[in-house]
Amino acid sequence: MANINDYLNWRGDLPINKNFPFNEIDALILARFSYLPFHKIKMNSKETIENISKRMKDFSNDDFIYNGDKELISNLGKSARFKEMLVTDFVRNTSKKHEEQFCAITIHVSNKEIYVSYIGTDSTINGWKEDFNMMFLEKIPCQISGMNYLTKIGEKHPFCKIRIGGHSKGGNIAIFSALNVAKKIQSKIIKVYNYDGPGFRKEIIEQYENSSILNKVETYIPQDSVVGRLLYHKEKITIVHSLEKGVLQHDIFSWEVLNDDFIYSEKITEESEDIDKTITTWFEETSNEQRKIVVDTVFDILYSTENENVKDLTQNIAKKVTKAIKAYNSISKEEKETINNTVSLIVKKYINIRTDREKKKIKDSIKTIRKR
Repeated sequence: MANINDYLNWRGDLPINKNFPFNEIDALILARFSYLPFHKIKMNSKETIENISKRMKDFSNDDFIYNGDKELISNLGKSARFKEMLVTDFVRNTSKKHEEQFCAITIHVSNKEIYVSYIGTDSTINGWKEDFNMMFLEKIPCQISGMNYLTKIGEKHPFCKIRIGGHSKGGNIAIFSALNVAKKIQSKIIKVYNYDGPGFRKEIIEQYENSSILNKVETYIPQDSVVGRLLYHKEKITIVHSLEKGVLQHDIFSWEVLNDDFIYSEKITEESEDIDKTITTWFEETSNEQRKIVVDTVFDILYSTENENVKDLTQNIAKKVTKAIKAYNSISKEEKETINNTVSLIVKKYINIRTDREKKKIKDSIKTIRKR
């Protein structure tokens, strides 16, 4: 298996130029860059990637949100391709009260080109809550912050071309921001990279289906994608090959690369198709209010465990379960009914979809045998 860290070892010594131009792997690396713990060091107005790498050298794995990031910043700091790039305008907004988890940073690829990178979901319960709020809110706080950030950067660097990228929720923010900034900034956008980020509610994305910006957007998803297929998409979608299975493919360090490109898959798997169809059907058969009740209630139960971080939920499980059960028992009869109906509907839809697929396979097999 070779991933983006291997790519840095293979191609890290090749500066970006006409012979070795900026590519999709470079874009993925810079999309991931926003996940690094910049808030744990005192960021100067301008930093090189090499300097940031040195300052994070003694960080432990626990200082990073996800596995692979410590190795990534170490490799970037040694890479002739990236180490001299300037990094500016780090912004981080986290608010449990406003249910926002946002981070963005700008990387100067050259004197004439910048890359705006948006973080995806971190490991906080608050961050996950904001994700699920997309199911019933027209806009969520991080999207607005993303648009305002892009506006600020575009105005600050009026003569620079702009690439925009993000992984997971960060990819969704990247698309939203590009679609909603002023046209003078849109005209400077080279490309928008969405790496396995969710789409938008149908009525929202349809507002932009004639936007020229959508022609500059490309979404990359693994073959078993779950997160990247949520809600609706109108942009070009490319399928990359992951060595993981199911939802674990959301980890971009499982995406295979060869030389300076991805290894691609021809199509989405049946499992991905079935899960997507199940969630889409459930979404279309429920109201905003029903989805809001489910999301708010579930996360109120999670907050009752007195944890701020998803990772902490696996510690002292018996105690956490007891608190969660107590919280569940305290909710209203109507809320319990809504949650139970939601779970029942999703399970039934999935079973029916899988059953129909198997029946079709049997019929197709019979037809094939008869033709022989």
